[in-house]
Amino acid sequence: MPPRPAVLTKRTLDKDLDKITHAEDAAKHVLRRLVAPGLGLIFVGLAMLFAGVYVFDRPGAMLVVAAAAFAGYMAMNIGANDVTNNVGAAVGARAMTMGQALVIAAIFEVLGATIAGGEVVKTISSNIVDAVQVPPALLGWIMMAALMAAALWINLATWMNAPVSTTHAIVGAVIGAGISAVGPEPVNWQVMLEITSSWITSPLIGGLIAAGLLYLVKTLIIYRDDKVAAAQRWVPVLVAVMAGGFMAYMVLQLSPPGRFPPLTVLLIGIGIGLVSWLAARPLVLAQARDLENRNSSLRTLFRLPLIGSAALLSFAHGANDVSNAVGPLSAIVHSVGIGGGDGIGHPPLWVMLIGAFGISVGLLLFGPRLIRLVGEEITKLNPMRAYCVALSTAFTVIVASWLGLPVSTTHIAVGAVFGVGFFREWYTRHSKRRIAYIRRKAESFDIDEPEEPNIHETRRRYLVRRSHFMTIVAAWIVTVPVSAALAALIYWAMFALLV
Repeated sequence: MPPRPAVLTKRTLDKDLDKITHAEDAAKHVLRRLVAPGLGLIFVGLAMLFAGVYVFDRPGAMLVVAAAAFAGYMAMNIGANDVTNNVGAAVGARAMTMGQALVIAAIFEVLGATIAGGEVVKTISSNIVDAVQVPPALLGWIMMAALMAAALWINLATWMNAPVSTTHAIVGAVIGAGISAVGPEPVNWQVMLEITSSWITSPLIGGLIAAGLLYLVKTLIIYRDDKVAAAQRWVPVLVAVMAGGFMAYMVLQLSPPGRFPPLTVLLIGIGIGLVSWLAARPLVLAQARDLENRNSSLRTLFRLPLIGSAALLSFAHGANDVSNAVGPLSAIVHSVGIGGGDGIGHPPLWVMLIGAFGISVGLLLFGPRLIRLVGEEITKLNPMRAYCVALSTAFTVIVASWLGLPVSTTHIAVGAVFGVGFFREWYTRHSKRRIAYIRRKAESFDIDEPEEPNIHETRRRYLVRRSHFMTIVAAWIVTVPVSAALAALIYWAMFALLV
């Protein structure tokens, strides 16, 4: 008996269509993961094209175009890693959404890099390895090897979820390539000592500032009987301090050296702070209307200063960390005689734009996952603590950028978080004002013995912070020698191929 022909029933057709749908969904899921790397490659190509327009038919044009590609690649890694320190606290405290954080950070990263990033770029490009003692052609290859090594190491560390500092990577790479090329003599060890000391002191300073800010917030606002009234009085003051300090920094950064005496700069900062206080006061008063006298009400009132401090920190980060990407590129541009700036180490505008937009592109493509990690998983933050962390980090980075010191934003932010955490532990156990406040609350609710806050929870956060501290210290120690060794190997490989 001949076999019966297959009959395509409705049930069979539905199964086949389901299989096709599942296959399409799987393909979309796989392709979605390739969108961000693909857009990153497009940006690298545009950076090469952008550089080629400026150096076309000039000696050393191919070296500059290749260096522009690595600078763009390096800038994207910076945006993907370090940007979490700028807005992670604000997102974790739910003061802004992820979309708002990405837009604010991207805009202020570009502004900080293009407006105030030149001085730190000069340190990276010409002060670590003395450009005067190194032939220009050799300096170009040293910086090329350093840029390649730092970019590759940061990319590997990112893939391994290792918290490394991009500043440590590029400084170590410049030293390694420089020593492999010309020996230790041209390395400016005094500048290196200053940079190394800033790596050690800046997290401590950030932690102290954050702890001091939190002490003021707790003393002046949180442990007052009328919290909302205290916040109405002091939140505009905090906004004024932030705005005045930022404007004083801008005047010092953008004006010619010595044009404004310190007293004039101080008066400008005070004037801007007063204007900001007058502008913030009615906004805070409007927000405070109908709020209950509870700690949760303070979240609403601290939203404005927290967003402002996140924007300020993004500006400071762009001003400081853009040097990690475009400092070597600037040195390469000047080593081949293609200027556009106002001397060696002073970057042309198009060089700064590659770094500035590269940081923002890396932030938009790869930043959200790490923002959630820093803002929600490392420690528990509320808007008051997050504000203290963000503002202290911003001021520390701004001062370092003003002095021309390439510090690590990552370690300053972590130092600020630890400063807040250590201070909270001390304050919880020893503050007489807090103990008196708890007793007054207990009496108002007719409780004989007020319970101490959750000691287990305090201990758990205490341990988490220390575990992250050890991880970051280990990464800090490893990054400099690893990037230096990798840069030396790359330089020797390039030298062997060219010779």
